Amino acid sequence: MLVNEIKAYYEKEKQLLEMLDFEEISKAVEAVICAYEREAQIYIFGNGGSAATASHFANDFNKGISEYLDKKFHMVCLCDNFATLMAIANDISYDEVFRFQLTGRLKPEDLVIGISGSGNSVNVIRAAEYAKEVGAGVVGISGFTGGRLWELSDFHMHVPVEDMQMTEDLHITFDHMMYRVISNYLKTGV
Repeated sequence: MLVNEIKAYYEKEKQLLEMLDFEEISKAVEAVICAYEREAQIYIFGNGGSAATASHFANDFNKGISEYLDKKFHMVCLCDNFATLMAIANDISYDEVFRFQLTGRLKPEDLVIGISGSGNSVNVIRAAEYAKEVGAGVVGISGFTGGRLWELSDFHMHVPVEDMQMTEDLHITFDHMMYRVISNYLKTGV
């Protein structure tokens, strides 16, 4: 019985992989490469499982891809300093934990990557709105309908399913795909 449920889960994920908009995903990958080439800061953030994914992205870019490069990625995960997050959440508002960290730091040449399974996490939306005010690019990594994050994003990495676990599964594949594709691009220039 469990074998059938396990198989059905992965069959659904195979179907979702076929539904991804690879042209749109490619534009988001190119935006990250362009940010790297202009030595911009890349800020990444999300809540819950998306916070873990954001941290994983930062690790893979700052250590993984950057290890053998003379010029390094400048990716900052806004989820990784728990003391800062808790102080902002407690003293100001949880809705401001990402926007507050960007205030006075984010430049128009920078890039923000917001991760929200629903696309409607208020703190992710507020940070994306602030990025738009500053003139920085926004990559939205979302699921479900894409929500408000879809509307605010210049570049989309979207999983078209109303299932949080499958959304988050494919979000981490975006990280690993980018690791491989960008590493290869920086080695070969193609």
